[in-house]
Amino acid sequence: METQELHRGRLIDHIQLVVSDLAASQQFYMAILDALDVPLGGSGDGYFWADELFVSTADSQAAQGKLTGRYHLAFQAKNKAMVEAFHKAALANGGTDNGAPGLRSYHPGYYAAFVIDPDGNNIEAVFHGDARRSAASVKINF
Repeated sequence: METQELHRGRLIDHIQLVVSDLAASQQFYMAILDALDVPLGGSGDGYFWADELFVSTADSQAAQGKLTGRYHLAFQAKNKAMVEAFHKAALANGGTDNGAPGLRSYHPGYYAAFVIDPDGNNIEAVFHGDARRSAASVKINF
């Protein structure tokens, strides 16, 4: 079979976290998303979402009554200052330190911070260093 040329904008379409305390999670995630310059997409009874992240209670239709497990979720940051703002906002809004902002050995320029969210998920913000992107994001219109 001959290989076809493929173009994709991203690997993950969306992530749903089902949390035990929606108010605590909303305070935490709104603070870190604000630090990362990601606006709230919307909210309703038992859920909120921003970009590809959907957070809900266990009684939401999509959750089917079950909390999600423990995840590692990494957000992209535009620069080191944004990683530092993420870490500070997380700690001030219910997060627990799991790795202060700094360079990591994953690849040259990898600057990240890690926190534990109110449900025990390992949440990261990462700046991959100076690079030129072909586009800021994939834009989809319906």
